Amino acid sequence: MSGLCLASGLLSAFVGTQAFTLAWTHSIEKVRWEEDWQVRGSALYLAEGRVRGSGAGMEPPEGSRLKNGVWRYPVGRELERLELAHSAYTAGYELCVDGRCKPLHAWLPGLPAAPAQPTAVTLGACPAPGEPAEGQ
Repeated sequence: MSGLCLASGLLSAFVGTQAFTLAWTHSIEKVRWEEDWQVRGSALYLAEGRVRGSGAGMEPPEGSRLKNGVWRYPVGRELERLELAHSAYTAGYELCVDGRCKPLHAWLPGLPAAPAQPTAVTLGACPAPGEPAEGQ
């Protein structure tokens, strides 16, 4: 079974899921953004995004629809991997699986909650530990 792998430097973790939500708070407007992702083979697929308001640098994309105070917009983009900045200078990302949201450092043991130096956390599709990679 494939799932989601998180990595930062020498740290790595496997999350056995085919769907997850990535959430964060805009650093200036303090408004929550959410993106729904799927693991599809060896890629990540961004299905939909949501933002709970608008403001500086937060204009909902074309095709967005407002429902119950939340702008929803379809995306339909596939990526090999997603690189996120992890820093003490802004609110961190949350990874939500099955409705349970935790900060990235809680999913990736050893990652500091507020690193002294900004670091990157990479998300990507991967096989479960002990399973061969796709095509092997």
